[in-house]
Amino acid sequence: MKPDKIDELYFSDVNQPVIYDRRKFLKTLGKGIIVIFSLSELSLLQGWSQTSNSEKELDFNAYIHIKEDGRVNCYTGKIEMGQGIITSLAQVVAEELEVSIQMVDMIMGDTELCPYDAGTWGSLTTRFADPVIRAAAAEAREILLKFAAEKLQEPIENLVTENGVIYVLNNETIQITYAELTKGKKIVETLKNKPAIKSSKDFKVIGKPIISTDAIAKVTGKAQYSGDIKLPGMVYATVIRPDVFGSKKISVNTAGLSNFEGVELIEDGDLVAVVHSNPEIADKAARKVKVVWDAPEAQATDKTIFEHLKNTITDSKIFEEKGDLEAGEKASKIVVEAEYYDGYKAHAAMETHAATCYFEGDKLIIWASTQTPFGLRDQLSNELHMPLEKVHVKQIFLGGGFGGKIYNQQAIEAAKIAKYCNKPVQLVWSRREEFMFDNFRPAALMKVKAGVNEHGKLQLWKFDIYCAGTRGTKLFYDVPNNQTSMFNEKNVRGNSHTSKSDSKNVHPFKIGAWRAPGNNSTTFARESHIDVVAFKFGIDPLEFRLNNLNNENMKATLQLAVETFNWKRAKKEGHGYGIALGEDAGTCVAIIAEVHVDKITGKVTPINLVCAQDMGQVVNPHGATVQTEGGLTMGLGYALYEDIEFNGGKIKARNFNNYTITKFSVTPKITCVFIDKMDAKPQGGGEPAIICVGGAIANAVFDACGARVYQMPLTPNRILDALG
Repeated sequence: MKPDKIDELYFSDVNQPVIYDRRKFLKTLGKGIIVIFSLSELSLLQGWSQTSNSEKELDFNAYIHIKEDGRVNCYTGKIEMGQGIITSLAQVVAEELEVSIQMVDMIMGDTELCPYDAGTWGSLTTRFADPVIRAAAAEAREILLKFAAEKLQEPIENLVTENGVIYVLNNETIQITYAELTKGKKIVETLKNKPAIKSSKDFKVIGKPIISTDAIAKVTGKAQYSGDIKLPGMVYATVIRPDVFGSKKISVNTAGLSNFEGVELIEDGDLVAVVHSNPEIADKAARKVKVVWDAPEAQATDKTIFEHLKNTITDSKIFEEKGDLEAGEKASKIVVEAEYYDGYKAHAAMETHAATCYFEGDKLIIWASTQTPFGLRDQLSNELHMPLEKVHVKQIFLGGGFGGKIYNQQAIEAAKIAKYCNKPVQLVWSRREEFMFDNFRPAALMKVKAGVNEHGKLQLWKFDIYCAGTRGTKLFYDVPNNQTSMFNEKNVRGNSHTSKSDSKNVHPFKIGAWRAPGNNSTTFARESHIDVVAFKFGIDPLEFRLNNLNNENMKATLQLAVETFNWKRAKKEGHGYGIALGEDAGTCVAIIAEVHVDKITGKVTPINLVCAQDMGQVVNPHGATVQTEGGLTMGLGYALYEDIEFNGGKIKARNFNNYTITKFSVTPKITCVFIDKMDAKPQGGGEPAIICVGGAIANAVFDACGARVYQMPLTPNRILDALG
């Protein structure tokens, strides 16, 4: 069924080139000048005109299209989920092409319009897409200058580009617009040589704070998300869920549906759902369907999970090693050992998982809240046994992802239901479903052993990591004898729980990427232990870090944070200061936190957070600031409030009444500062800030009241236990 009219919202990058048919590609885009580019090829021109008989195909990651009206489209497989790349990538295009940012349209993540991309995660977009897009825009500018020189019969060196117009130097009356130059043309050019790009002294757009270009649409409600799509004849789906994750269907009793007119039941394996044109009726009818489930036995709870990890995971792999641990221990005056714990965390995005889809003949068209549109296309092709070209994922805004919208279960469910009932279908998960089927940040255990000599210099560092991975754990402290090992949950002894119909791994439910995966847990452990060692040695934690850092960028970042925070200022009664350092996505981070701790109740009140970062070139200072603020606010959640309570696959969290995230009322003053490196390459900005929050808060709590808490979140009870 094809909708009569659908308002389409398109949004952009790189990773793995895709092969496009040249003729289809040109037909899709229409007239104008197109510059295509690949990560593997940055180079000068090799063009095809519309009259060419060449059957050559195009191999590329992203492209820029200067249209006949002078507007510029930038196409990329990346998506916009609130991180602001819809603005920052447009800025680099505008900068190099010499147009206003209002003339740039970002076309992002549409599987039929955009080239392949593995997914939007890891703060990769700016680091990898930005330089290539800048190069393509600079190349496009050179192409336009070449055409203008021919039209105006002037040497290129006499021409100036400004705001979409090319004119003769010292004679602006002789000019031609981009629109005039592209009129009637259909030309594709590929980069062959890296073109010259601007230096920071010539920037007009890069480095300027610009409010996100999608801000007005979002605050006025005009922005569309997957759950906002309305299609003619559409039905709403409600899936019947078990109470325990991992349960398998035994039987279904549908007698209760007889009271509902127009309700249709769908069964596909363990998927049981009802659909109706009214979402409330679909929901009410679903409650009347009785399913008997085979639930797996619980092998761990939130109280026993860490012992379970230690007892279950047996194999390890050394990630980093230097010197001799035994020699390091002998050289140490003080040796300190401790274990640090971090429970499961939910993504808790504002938008729950959603998908809207329909079949147009034998072709599936779908809008889904996904960070991986091309990955989703592959999944749907496999699950529904359809050719890839028969699946079209249309990208749309996401209401937050944080790594939780990589896996696409809701979209697969929606597509199966639509195929079964042959109607357009919308499936929006409830908050309860969101918690049950979230790929949680895994519970993690870190064992740390460190030693220092009589001069306060680290001699020993042994870091054993269970289930958090090694992202960001490469030492920036100078330790001659060190070893970092990863205990992998894929190599386990026995099963975490058993079922008659399924085998499970070490975790009771699904786990996955969660904003800077693993780095939050390991940074908490490392930076807490650095403070523990400094305290036992009797030295200021700032002085101890400066005495042991071997990374000059990290040292400069720490010093910027210290100056901004004013570390030496006097503390108020019950207040404490805490430092944490970390590295993620090429960015150095230093956070200093101030908290107040009530020793009677154990309550922690965050007062002040200063975050300094060295992220190279800051394309959009406003965007970088709001991303940092968002990361710090989310970080306060995992540090102080967020914890998944469970008994095996039975998750107690159903909504925000029993899963607490950071509220506005407890959000502290936040200050974000950046090292000035505008001629450097841009690094990650979406994820790095969050990694240091737990460590900084834990150290500030200890400084305030003397309670060293070894497990996140730092709840009042854990603080009181540590004080007791």
